[in-house]
Amino acid sequence: MPADQSSSVRLVILDRDGVINEDREDFVRCPADWVPIKGSLRAIERLNRRGILVAIATNQSGLARGMFALNDLDAIHQALARELSELGGHVDGIFVCPHGPSEGCDCRKPRPGLLIQAGQTLGVRAEDTVFVGDRDTDLRAAEAAGIQPILVRTGHGKSVVERALERGIVVADDLSSAIEGILCACDLE
Repeated sequence: MPADQSSSVRLVILDRDGVINEDREDFVRCPADWVPIKGSLRAIERLNRRGILVAIATNQSGLARGMFALNDLDAIHQALARELSELGGHVDGIFVCPHGPSEGCDCRKPRPGLLIQAGQTLGVRAEDTVFVGDRDTDLRAAEAAGIQPILVRTGHGKSVVERALERGIVVADDLSSAIEGILCACDLE
């Protein structure tokens, strides 16, 4: 993270599948499908301890496709909140795009709608925000919102590393490493 932006990080927005939890080709459809990536929940708790807000911004086209219902999605997020709470952590907001890829909404990444909504809802400016994702669509959404993107190699991230590096985007092994980098940069200020 550039030193000129590090001390002002007040909000970290996270993609969900492939960043916080294991991604699945057949979608995360119920709490039993939701498996956190090692260290991801502890990384969120570390941000909480430092007073940095944490939000999730996630495309969930499985809703539009009828693969799961809203109550299933709520149950998944309750499971996430429960496991995170056991570590002393929490998420300050979850922002979901329920639309399919062809619906043309403003909230589906790579469009910036979800990220803008998260910042506005939590009262944090784009320049004080970082977005961590594992897909090119995540990176493009962050750039379109004026938010610094960080790519993780988990999920689909490995396939995006070269393009991210060519664009000068920070790449981390996983969410834990990304958060470590953010917190270390903040400490340097």
